[in-house]
Amino acid sequence: MHLYIVTGSTRGLGAALVQQLAAPGHRVIGIARHAAAPWALDLADPLPAAERLQAWLGAHGGWQSATLINNAALLTEPGPLADSGLGELSAALRVGLEAPALLCRAFLAGTAGVPVRRILNISSGLGRRAMAGSAAYCAVKAGLDHLSRALALEAPDVGIVSLAPGVIDTDMQLQLRGADPARFPEQARFQGLKDAGQLQTAEATAAAVLRHLARPDFGQQVIADVREA
Repeated sequence: MHLYIVTGSTRGLGAALVQQLAAPGHRVIGIARHAAAPWALDLADPLPAAERLQAWLGAHGGWQSATLINNAALLTEPGPLADSGLGELSAALRVGLEAPALLCRAFLAGTAGVPVRRILNISSGLGRRAMAGSAAYCAVKAGLDHLSRALALEAPDVGIVSLAPGVIDTDMQLQLRGADPARFPEQARFQGLKDAGQLQTAEATAAAVLRHLARPDFGQQVIADVREA
């Protein structure tokens, strides 16, 4: 049996990943705050999720491979950081960076001895290029990139990649297009991507992400982009 753990599993890319991973011989655990998730947990309070994963992995074993996909993210309202609500900002940072770090810790400790282990962190081009009006999102994605670099040094036997998935037509894009241009200078650019038909579907992106995950050289390039060969 092959184990897959996917966060943010009920919407967008996460839901498409779970759907495409569902196959004989696969055990897929989806983590999300919505009640439809197999593990309904709010990653804005990430410690219980990490503790549950740690306990579950301790009670289940015998996997041929184990994969953690940290996909969940929370976008604050587009605009200057100084205008963000403190609670909203805290939740975005916890979901986007604290939760992946804690889940990686639980996963690495709980899967010792599994023959093939992989961690796929869903990053973003905005982790590599700053954008005004989205400071928290840029920060957590840059943090995911550097977390992945450090973990790859600590656990060279684990395939670890921080992957930018391209621009996907999800609720996040809708939020960016609907933002006030006076508070979010990039609004017109995101509207232009939609108008030009340059957004990928969640399903097509999930297929590309899973092709990258299946590559025999997965993990050799820690920081990657799904659009690159």
